[in-house]
Amino acid sequence: MKQWTIDVERDDNGAFITLPDEVIEETGWKPGDRIQWIDRKDGSFEMKKIDTQFVLVECVQQFRMRYVVEVPIGKYYLNDEVRDKSEWALDTVTMEEAKEFSQKSLGENIVSHRVISHDDLIKLCDEDNDYAQTWPDDKKFEAFVTEWKGE
Repeated sequence: MKQWTIDVERDDNGAFITLPDEVIEETGWKPGDRIQWIDRKDGSFEMKKIDTQFVLVECVQQFRMRYVVEVPIGKYYLNDEVRDKSEWALDTVTMEEAKEFSQKSLGENIVSHRVISHDDLIKLCDEDNDYAQTWPDDKKFEAFVTEWKGE
């Protein structure tokens, strides 16, 4: 493992380091990479890039929905079969013509997960959130991706 000695600089905002071009070139680090600082307990630190991946988790959210539909009392005939008019309420709900009375979340069930690339993440984001297609990638990440916060 190659080692460098880099001086800590200070300004009005606090302490910082400037990585020499040689370090950037050798490590392959880029702006935006997450770096872990490891205290060696001898006055020095080791810096290590934290490699991450994107995992798409797909879920089904379930709700118990209630509707109250007013219908006439009585019977009707359907294909020579006597039916109760209360069944008309079912058609009203199926046709999405009923007002919602109440709902209760029954929770989420994970149905699949898979690792996706950065490019696939952006493509899927644009498909699922068409209103955000013109946003820059960093704004999409901020709005839609749960970032790794550390161990």
